[in-house]
Amino acid sequence: MKASAFLYPWDVTGDPAAPARVADLGVRQVTLAAAYHSTRALTPRHPRHRVVTAEHAAVLYPPGDRWRGRALRPRPAGDWAPGDAFGQAAAALTAAGLDVHTWVVLAHDSRLGAEHPTTSVVNAYGDRYPWAPCIAQPATRAYLVDLAAEAAVRPGAGGTELESCGWYGLAHLHAHDKIAGVGLGEAGQYLMSLCFCPDCGAGYARRGHDPDELAAAVRLALEPVWRGAATEPGWRGVEKLVGAGPAAATRAWREACARTLQEAAVAAVRAAAPAGFPVLLHADPVAHHCGANAGVDPEHVLSVADGVVVPCTGGPGALAPFTAHAREHTVLAANLTVVTGMGGCPAKLAADAHAAAGAGATELRLYHAGLASDDDLALVRRALSRIG
Repeated sequence: MKASAFLYPWDVTGDPAAPARVADLGVRQVTLAAAYHSTRALTPRHPRHRVVTAEHAAVLYPPGDRWRGRALRPRPAGDWAPGDAFGQAAAALTAAGLDVHTWVVLAHDSRLGAEHPTTSVVNAYGDRYPWAPCIAQPATRAYLVDLAAEAAVRPGAGGTELESCGWYGLAHLHAHDKIAGVGLGEAGQYLMSLCFCPDCGAGYARRGHDPDELAAAVRLALEPVWRGAATEPGWRGVEKLVGAGPAAATRAWREACARTLQEAAVAAVRAAAPAGFPVLLHADPVAHHCGANAGVDPEHVLSVADGVVVPCTGGPGALAPFTAHAREHTVLAANLTVVTGMGGCPAKLAADAHAAAGAGATELRLYHAGLASDDDLALVRRALSRIG
């Protein structure tokens, strides 16, 4: 089964041994970040540094002329990935015999929200989420679609994976996060992730709901949650809190926004890419979910993209809704965390890969070769030699 390891350019540039070390794992491909959010990352084997701090969301290559004169535009990275860091890393990995695909983070950008606050999701209380661009806003959508096309189709790349191609919400590791004091549950998370910016308000109104009244209903529905009341899991929990009608109206609006963004982003990448350039989405099969693995309708997304990357560290159950709609050449990639310190279990990689294949996975994604310890990588190498 084909396996691809996630990497950042700074895992490779400045470390001449990195490409061979990654190739020696037994992977055939690297999914290399081309546009990424702010982060602080370990580099356990790099000869020049051990911690990289990416201060803001950035493209890891020089942005092109298409952004000239535009208010919303990507920023190049600072000294953590200067110049064409992606291109340099991609060339070194290719020379080691590895295929390189781009890893593009879209609707997750704290810098955009800080510089342009009106682009952010606004919850029912009026709080803005600077890390979460509102994908309903036309200017923001245009920015994300153009970013997808430019960042995905980099020289040396043979395909792409689009992360956060949908709604982001409350749940996000933002700075020193201290939002776990109240257990919101799935229903509370959904309601706290609803956007009430003017564009979303107009969308709710077109579905027969006054946005101010809807926001008030959401606030009222959340009152018992703030007091500590448990919520029923799944969509039924949302309906019980806020009512079936308002729940359906918000979901219809948000799913329409996500679907059309996914269609536009994939189309833009394909228009910019050579023939045969696969476009995958990081995806969650529950359409109302938010986050890096965007909630999607499995049948719809597999009619648009060439495949999906699905989180499977906790088990392969999320693959089944996609398997039901897979075509002959659909890629169903099981994403398995192989960093012990981040909740992964590389010692179980062979067994987890076998279980994922049994659930319909056609490929593996390994998160994250640059962050893993030497012991973790040794376990990955052993497992991939057994998988073949």
